[in-house]
Amino acid sequence: MGRETPKQQQQVSYTVEQLVAVNPYNPDILPDLENYVNEQVSSQTYSLDANLCLLRLYQFEPERMSTQIVARILVKALMAMPAPDFSLCLFLIPERVQMEEQFKTLIVLSHYLETGRFRQFWDEAAKSRHIVEAVPGFEQAIQTYAIHVLSLTYQKIPRPVLAEAINIEGLSLDKFLEHQAANSGWILEKGHGRGQLIVLPRNEFNHPELKKSAADTVPLEHITRIFPILG
Repeated sequence: MGRETPKQQQQVSYTVEQLVAVNPYNPDILPDLENYVNEQVSSQTYSLDANLCLLRLYQFEPERMSTQIVARILVKALMAMPAPDFSLCLFLIPERVQMEEQFKTLIVLSHYLETGRFRQFWDEAAKSRHIVEAVPGFEQAIQTYAIHVLSLTYQKIPRPVLAEAINIEGLSLDKFLEHQAANSGWILEKGHGRGQLIVLPRNEFNHPELKKSAADTVPLEHITRIFPILG
């Protein structure tokens, strides 16, 4: 009495991450992985490992592939930039599927982001709202990536360049700048309209003098070992 039967023991539930870790090539977990993609979309979470596992299973069972799920995976991967997730996912998607219009659009969007062509990106995204707006948080994620790219390039950024990169203008941009100044260390130089400059926080990319020299990163004991060799 009270002991679990073998059948009851088999009914223990596992998380998706556990299923992927234990048996990533089991086709029986495919529905769980598809549901998990939709859960990532609705909860604005992300699991690259689970999504890659699903794409690999689709390779083995192409007849079960859901192009809607694949598109959502790619949009979530775009949102993870500058991580190389989009390329990792695309590598697992058959070329015949990549030739479908929605995937061709996502590949173009990825190219624009990788090359910092943000104006072209936002123009193209506006034509494909049915794809990108199906995933909450997309616009904010890309804006974060754009700011990351700009912070590597600019010490002071002209307001129009920032506005174009993050696709925000007018009063909305004013509020955004006020928030960044209060919370992220941005400095708004005096000026109005298009002539305004924004000073971005210092880092080793926009201020190369902050980057440590190679000698600073080599432990002393490593250097002392070289001397007998040179002698």
